[in-house]
Amino acid sequence: MTDDALRSSRAVVIGGGLAGITAALRLADAGLEVTVLEGRPRLGGLAFSFRRGELTVDNGHHVYLRCCTAYRWFLDRVGGTSLAPLQNRLDVPVLDVGRPSGPRLGRLRRNDLPVPFHLAAGLAGYPHLSLAERASVGRAALALGRLDPEDPALDTVDFGSWLARHGQSPRTVEALWDLVGVATLNATAPNSSLALAAKVFKTGLLSEPGAADIGWAGVPLGEIHDTLARAALDAVGVRVELRTKATSLTRTEQGGWSVGTDGERIDADAVVLAVPQRETHGLLPAGAIDAPDRLLDIGTSPILNVHVVYDRKVLRRPFFTALGSPVQWVFDRTEASGLTGPGQYLAVSQSAADEEIDLPVAELRGRYLPELERLLPAARTAGIRDFFVTRERAATFAPAPGVGRLRPGARTRLPGLGLAGAWTATGWPATMEGAVRSGSSAADVALRALGRSHEHPLQEAA
Repeated sequence: MTDDALRSSRAVVIGGGLAGITAALRLADAGLEVTVLEGRPRLGGLAFSFRRGELTVDNGHHVYLRCCTAYRWFLDRVGGTSLAPLQNRLDVPVLDVGRPSGPRLGRLRRNDLPVPFHLAAGLAGYPHLSLAERASVGRAALALGRLDPEDPALDTVDFGSWLARHGQSPRTVEALWDLVGVATLNATAPNSSLALAAKVFKTGLLSEPGAADIGWAGVPLGEIHDTLARAALDAVGVRVELRTKATSLTRTEQGGWSVGTDGERIDADAVVLAVPQRETHGLLPAGAIDAPDRLLDIGTSPILNVHVVYDRKVLRRPFFTALGSPVQWVFDRTEASGLTGPGQYLAVSQSAADEEIDLPVAELRGRYLPELERLLPAARTAGIRDFFVTRERAATFAPAPGVGRLRPGARTRLPGLGLAGAWTATGWPATMEGAVRSGSSAADVALRALGRSHEHPLQEAA
C-alpha cells in the first residue's frame, strides 16, 4: 500500500466523549482522515460543564489518581496537565460526625516507604477504626493483593461477602472500604464485583506508593474535555460534527462502512462506535459481536450532585469526605467556577445515589443543607446564594457481580469496526481512565484492520 493510499484511509468515530476523542486522536496521529459525530452540542460526554448565571458548573466532580496513566496521557495530549494537578501525596480528610463524643477529623495518608508500608503509618493513626479493626484491614489488604482481577471467577463474587469472610466489620467497610469503593466503583461493596474492586484497590493502593494520589481539574471540566480537546482535534485535521447523531451503520459491498446521519451519509474504511451500551446495541450491524442483547443487561448506576453557593467561606480545605452522614464527598469549586465577590461554592458528590436520584430539589435541600451545617459549623450562620442539583441517572455502568461476562472487548467480528466506552471490557470500572483506555484499544482495532501500525505511548498503558 502506498503512502498516498495510507493517508487516504478514512475513519468515523461515533461519539465525542473521552473514549471517542481518544480514538479520534489516535487515528489522526496515525495519518487517517477522521470524522467525529457527537449528538450533543459539545465534546466530553458526561464529564462536562455548563453555565448557570455567573458560574461555570461541572455536571459532577470528577477526580483521577496518579495510577490513571491513560487519562494522564489524555491530559498531556490535549495540553491540560497543568490544569488538573495531582496531590504531592495522598491525603484525604475524613470527618466523622456520628460519634457520641462529637465530630472528629481523621486523615487517610501515605508516605514514601515501599508498598505496603507506605500506608501503614497512616492506617495506624486513623482514628475512625479500632486497633483490632486496623489490624484486620492490613490482613485483608494482603489477601486482596494476592487476587488476580483478571480471574473470571472473581467477577461472580460480590466484594461485600469477600470482605466479611476476611474479617471486615460493618464499621471497617463504612470507614474505609466503601469510603474509597463507592466513589470509584459507584456502588457499595455488596453490589460490586470482586474483580472490579480488586482492580481498584490493587492498582490504587498496592501497586506503588504514589498510585492513589488524587488529582482533579482546577478549571471547569469543559475547558479540558471540550475546548482543549477540540483544539487538539482541529490541530490534526479531525472533522468534528456536533449536534449530529449517527442513525445507521452498514457494511458496504466493497468491504468498507457507511455511516448515516440525518443530514448525510459518510463512507469510511473503519468505524469506532464510542457511545453508551444501549445506543451501541441500536447501531450494531448483525454479526458484530456474540449475543448482542447482553449489552442491554449491563445495568447503570446514578450519581447525584448537590451544589451550594454560600455568601461566605465555610470550608478551609479543598475537599473532605464524611462518616456518620448522608454526605459523601464535598469539594470547594469556588475558584474553578469563576465565582466573584464574597462567598464559596461547594459541590457535594453522591455516588450510588439510587434512593435519592429522583427526589425533588426541595426535599434534597431540606436533607443536605442541615447536614452541611452539622459538618461545617461556619455554614450555620452563612446565607445561601444558590442551591441546585445535577443528576446523572445513568452516570456509569453498574459494577455488579457478573457484569464482566457482559462487557464486550474493543474488537468485533466485522473488520474495521471497534467498540469503545468505559462500559467495554477495559478491566476498569466506569472511570475516565477506563474511557480513555477503551478509545485507545478501539483505535488499535481500526488500525490493525487497515494494516496500519502506530507506535504510541498509550499502547503500553492500554
